[in-house]
Amino acid sequence: MQIKSQKDFWSGLMFIVVGVAFAWGSLNYSFGSSARPGPAYFPFGLGVLMAILGAFVLFGAMTVETEDGDRIGAWSWRPLIIVIASLVGFGLGLPRLGLLITLPLLVFVVSLAGDEFHWKDALLNAAILTGMSWAIFVKGLSLTLPVWPTIFAAAAATGA
Repeated sequence: MQIKSQKDFWSGLMFIVVGVAFAWGSLNYSFGSSARPGPAYFPFGLGVLMAILGAFVLFGAMTVETEDGDRIGAWSWRPLIIVIASLVGFGLGLPRLGLLITLPLLVFVVSLAGDEFHWKDALLNAAILTGMSWAIFVKGLSLTLPVWPTIFAAAAATGA
């Protein structure tokens, strides 16, 4: 069988590998039951669905004819480096700067990775994402995420 779309072939293969890795990794946790799902329930199901989706994409890449073989172009290194660096910065900055500063910074830096950057769009995105993240994770799920920078948290704890 011949590859008829390189883009679909490699993306389908990537979906399969990531899906199998998630499903395999979740086997170390308890599944629970359908009424009370355990920590393995969601990653296993998501991994299986991702692998199935990848298999469909891979099958399409082998059977559906494309005009030029849908060749893969050159790698876009600049956006890749910006996105990875901003995610690492988010992980390092969250405990010190808190959610309300780190998340908007992440949105602004990641926005620079695209070809079209607009301040208003980035600001709106940052405001909505930060508000929704606070509402879902801090208020809704009661996760103990640092919301404010540690400077403000220390001052509030001492009563200053």
